[in-house]
Amino acid sequence: MPKIILTVVFYIFLSLQLRPSIAQPDWIRVGYYSYSSDYEFLISDINSSLFTNIICTYASVNSTSYQLSLSPTDAEHFSTFTRTVKQKNSSLTTLLFIGGSNANNSAISLMVSDFSYRKSFIDSSIKLARLYGFQGLDFDWHFPHTSSDVFNMEVLFQEWRAAIDLEATDSVQSQLILTVYNQPLVNNLTGAQAALYDPSNFVNTDFGIREWINGGLSTNKLVLSLPLFGYAWMLDNPMENGPDVHVNYNSTYVVNYWTKGTTWIGFDDVEAVRAKVSYAKEKKLLGYHVWNVSDDVNWVLSKTAAGVDVNNSSVQEDNKIGQNNERHLLAILLSTTAAFALLLGIFVIFYCWRRNLKLKGINEYTKIARGSFKND
Repeated sequence: MPKIILTVVFYIFLSLQLRPSIAQPDWIRVGYYSYSSDYEFLISDINSSLFTNIICTYASVNSTSYQLSLSPTDAEHFSTFTRTVKQKNSSLTTLLFIGGSNANNSAISLMVSDFSYRKSFIDSSIKLARLYGFQGLDFDWHFPHTSSDVFNMEVLFQEWRAAIDLEATDSVQSQLILTVYNQPLVNNLTGAQAALYDPSNFVNTDFGIREWINGGLSTNKLVLSLPLFGYAWMLDNPMENGPDVHVNYNSTYVVNYWTKGTTWIGFDDVEAVRAKVSYAKEKKLLGYHVWNVSDDVNWVLSKTAAGVDVNNSSVQEDNKIGQNNERHLLAILLSTTAAFALLLGIFVIFYCWRRNLKLKGINEYTKIARGSFKND
C-alpha cells in the first residue's frame, strides 16, 4: 500500500509540473514587397529585421492554362528573394503574392468556376512556391463580382487547403501558409484613405474588423493593414478646409493630413500608425501588415509599428513571466499539499496497523500468560 500511494503522489506531482500549456499564435509583422521598374528598390534594401513575414508580389493567373505565370523578370526576382531577405533575418517567413490590382479578374473568375481549372491553378501555385523557396501563398482577388464568384472562391479555398495538407504529408515538409488579402473600395470623397474610426458612417476600419468578427472569423486570423501611402484630392472650396497646415493629426478618425491651397492629402504618419497597432493589440488580432515596404522612407513607419510591438510585447512578456511564476508556485503548493495529505494518510494507516498489531500481540501474550499462571 505505501508504494502504491507514493507512486500516485509522484504522478500527481509530475502531471502538475509538466502539463503543457496551450500554444498561442505569435504576433506577426508583415511587409509587402512590390518590385517596380519605375523606381529601383532592391530586395537587398529591405530591412527584414523589422518583420516576421515578407510577401513578394506578383504572380498572375494564365487565362489559357489557369496556372500561375511569371514574366522572366519576375522569375529572376523570385529565384533570389527568400535567400536574400533571410540574410538579415534567418527566422523570416516568405510568401508569394497572387493576383492584385493588375490581375486578370475574368481569368480568375473562370478559374474558380471549374474543378479542372482550379486543380491546375492549385498544383502550379504549390509547385511554384516550393521551387522558389516560399513558405506560403497569399491570394488577392479584386474583386469577386457575383454570388457564384464568392461561392466558387470558397470551394477553391477548401480544395487548396486540402491539396496543401496532402503535399506536406507526401513531401514531409512544413505545410505552406495560405492567406487572403482584402481591401476596401476606394471612394471619391475627400477623407482618410484608411480611417480607423468615422463617426459619420460605417466606412472605416473598426467597423470592418467588427463585421469580420461578428461573421465568425477568429480574431487571431485577422491582420490589420497599414497603408504606407496617401490619397490627394483637389478641393472644390478651399475655404471650408481652413488655413494651410503642415502635417496634422486627427485622433477622431486616426489619420494624418496636410493641406495647401486646393490640395488635401490624407495619409498615415507615426501617430496614426502607433494608434492602429495599439488597436490591433487591444482587439487581439494576429498582427499587422504594411503596404508596401518600398514606400517607407528610412523605415520610419515600420520602426514605429515595430516599436509599439516591442513595448507591448515587453509588458506582455513580463505579465506572462508573472503568470508562469504564479502557476509554478500554485503547482508546487498543490503538489506539496497533495503529497503531505497522502503521506499523512499513510502515517495514520501505518499507525493504526501497528497499534492493532500491538494490541493483538498484547492479547495473545495475555492469554499465554494467564494459561501459564494457571498451570503454575
